[in-house]
Amino acid sequence: MSDINELRNEMDAVTLEMINLLKTRTDIAKQIGEVKKSIGKGVADEEREENLRRKIMKVTQEIGLDETLASKFLNFLLNESIKVQSENKQTHLSIFLKAKSLEQEGKKIIHMEVGEPDFLPPEIVKKSLSEVFDEGFMKYGQARGMPKFREALAKYVSQKFNVEITQENIIVSPGARFSIFSAISTLLNPGDEMIVIEPSWPAYKDCALNSGIKVRTINTTLEKKWEPSVEEIKNAINSNTKMIVLNYPNNPTGKILPEKLQDDIINLAKENDLYVLSDEIYSQYAKNNWKSILSYDYEKSIVTQSFSKSHAMTGFRVGYAITSKKIIEKMVKLEALCLTNVSEPIQYVAMKALESDTSSNSKLIQSRLDMLTEKANEMGLEFMIPDGAMYIFAKINQKDFDGVKFANNSLEKGIAIAPGEGFGNYKNFIRISACQDEKTLMEGMHILGNIMSDIQ
Repeated sequence: MSDINELRNEMDAVTLEMINLLKTRTDIAKQIGEVKKSIGKGVADEEREENLRRKIMKVTQEIGLDETLASKFLNFLLNESIKVQSENKQTHLSIFLKAKSLEQEGKKIIHMEVGEPDFLPPEIVKKSLSEVFDEGFMKYGQARGMPKFREALAKYVSQKFNVEITQENIIVSPGARFSIFSAISTLLNPGDEMIVIEPSWPAYKDCALNSGIKVRTINTTLEKKWEPSVEEIKNAINSNTKMIVLNYPNNPTGKILPEKLQDDIINLAKENDLYVLSDEIYSQYAKNNWKSILSYDYEKSIVTQSFSKSHAMTGFRVGYAITSKKIIEKMVKLEALCLTNVSEPIQYVAMKALESDTSSNSKLIQSRLDMLTEKANEMGLEFMIPDGAMYIFAKINQKDFDGVKFANNSLEKGIAIAPGEGFGNYKNFIRISACQDEKTLMEGMHILGNIMSDIQ
């Protein structure tokens, strides 16, 4: 008995020492974060992380420690550093909230920071809202969604994307965001890794960080047409890599991958048995050739969709995921735990919305993007003409340009835009949304032009 107590005391002492070292490491991470902020450097540093990872793998071999365990522990430490260095990070949502506060004070703000269509949902939505009570859709239901709604979604998806989907392949969620959170949280474990191609919607990294998942970032550039390198993705994969996230048409760039490049990425995922989480919420607004991940019939793929963009139903909070029955079973357990089920009245309304023709929405957004493109070119902004989605992601070629400061200062001038920093290490970029009428957008671009002239 004395032997085991001595060992326990020794282990406790090591654990306490580790806690003290963790505090020291966290304090240093905070200091590094302040320095990064002062010099305009992004939080993540993939090159430095990779160098540290190689050193640790070498040490594990020398001391005989399991490499997977060491890698998971490293990922925990790296995530903690990211958390303390990202506490005050500003995104399109933080600018949106500031804009709303200013509006409450009586200031007029032109919203070009969020992807919220200004047009109304289809007329049938208004009618179906009044039908819900009489139709009796007011009860508890299945966590995966109403069978009648999932059947309608399966038919809609099968026809739209030329695939064979059944209701057993669909789970309804309160917006696509929850499907993304659910997929990451249930399919991956703390210490696992997932690959995100940036620039990207920040929710992927935020959901991962919340679940203790380490994100390996693949940075793309405007100069290379926002196309990731397959070789770089391949080099980022290791024994802890479990998922790759795709978002095309992309938010914020509007990029659609060339089919051959997308094929190569999917083949790489298959070869390494990775989950593919594909956020296809902007498929409604794909201008050029676009191919759904559903077309690959890959059992480890999860496609998320929503009514927010396609049907202008942002406030209804209804989305869905399309995947294998096996993955659905995992996701539905979390949804049941957190929600019981998505509101039946909202599911009914969304089901009726599927009957409407929303093609005019696509034409409207495209005409606005064309107008924004023309105006942005006149202003000398550097960007790639979007293949889809509803944004322009523009580079500002001014020395020491800071998108966060620019976005905050622009609020005082009456325009809200999204800083590029919210989508990755893109400090000298801004995202401009085409979600207002053309007159309002022109007014906003005029204000933006004046602001840029003043700071030159």
